[in-house]
Amino acid sequence: MPITTATPIYIQDCGFHSAMGSTDSHIHQCLSGDVPSNMVANGHILVGNRQTIVGQIADALPNIPAHLDRFDTRNNRLALSALHQIEEQILKATKAYGTDRVAVIIGTSTSGIADGEAACEYKLQHHSYPDTYHYNQQELGNVSQFIAEYFNITGPCYSISTACSSSGRVFITAKRLLQSGLVDAVIVGGVDTLCRLTLNGFDGLEALSSSICTPFGSNRDGINIGEASALMLLSRELSDIALLGVGDSSDAHHISAPHPEGDGAERAMRKALDDANLTVKDIGYINAHGTGTKLNDTMESKAIYRLFKDSVPVSSTKPLTGHTLGAASATEVAIAWHILKYNLALPEQHNKDTAEDIMISLVNNPQQLKSKIILSNSFAFGGNNTSIILGRTDD
Repeated sequence: MPITTATPIYIQDCGFHSAMGSTDSHIHQCLSGDVPSNMVANGHILVGNRQTIVGQIADALPNIPAHLDRFDTRNNRLALSALHQIEEQILKATKAYGTDRVAVIIGTSTSGIADGEAACEYKLQHHSYPDTYHYNQQELGNVSQFIAEYFNITGPCYSISTACSSSGRVFITAKRLLQSGLVDAVIVGGVDTLCRLTLNGFDGLEALSSSICTPFGSNRDGINIGEASALMLLSRELSDIALLGVGDSSDAHHISAPHPEGDGAERAMRKALDDANLTVKDIGYINAHGTGTKLNDTMESKAIYRLFKDSVPVSSTKPLTGHTLGAASATEVAIAWHILKYNLALPEQHNKDTAEDIMISLVNNPQQLKSKIILSNSFAFGGNNTSIILGRTDD
């Protein structure tokens, strides 16, 4: 396969488990507002046992196979839950192409840190770590290694960790690998689980909301943290959903605050449109990063408005999943995949009032996609930004 930027990339399947559940029917009911997602109060994770709202997995997770017990972490069990949903497609790919022609590229920011925290608590009580714990369980590459060993994959295998854009960058990397001809299929996505380190870190930044977050709302006061696993299989084989374009930027404005005018966010969106050979008129919906912090929502609204004015419907789905950190990009790409795959109504932004500085067109009433092309944004600390465009191939 010669190197070419014109080689189409397709999503063969998607496995997804978040606070909205793991079955198609439950995910769709949460997206439509028919049933609530598992956004719950937690009074044990913050220092001082103050309550915070988190997007938590409600279902039991599968067990790690005995021969891979060295990978036994909550993060990897959550990854396995999503993998089970697309296992048939992955096995077909490894059989068709060979295990050396399949890559594993995963985004994460927590890996097995929660298990490390539990191991440290155990050591304080028992003066030694539990026999089941090893530091490599919380290394960022652990989840990619687990997936590769689970399927005996020997192709390229690594993790990307750029905070909240981690699992957006995996799509950029996967597209390059496939277009270069180095591999024939790539398992991509993101996995992050709740842990005290990140929750208390965001609490230290005074960024946590005291209730379910309200992106772009006049009363917005911060974010909710969530956990999720969203994994997909990409290849050059024709499918009904395509990865049309990817864009990134690094504005390096501040270690944690975004550029106030959204310059890097705008560059990422422009690059994705150029990569897909699309114009702003082609986009049917934007799934915004939409964290619910004043700095993010204001700058993202400015960037979107400069490009799209108020012509494209926009909403953030973080009130349904929480901000899933390193898995956030893949979480929202998975939501876009579900909307396109099953012709779902657009997720609504249920705010009482929109903030005065927000000029974009928010989804405040039931509506369908007018164009079967979705742009999804993710912006991270340090100004590390990604925009991903998906679309149906049969429209």
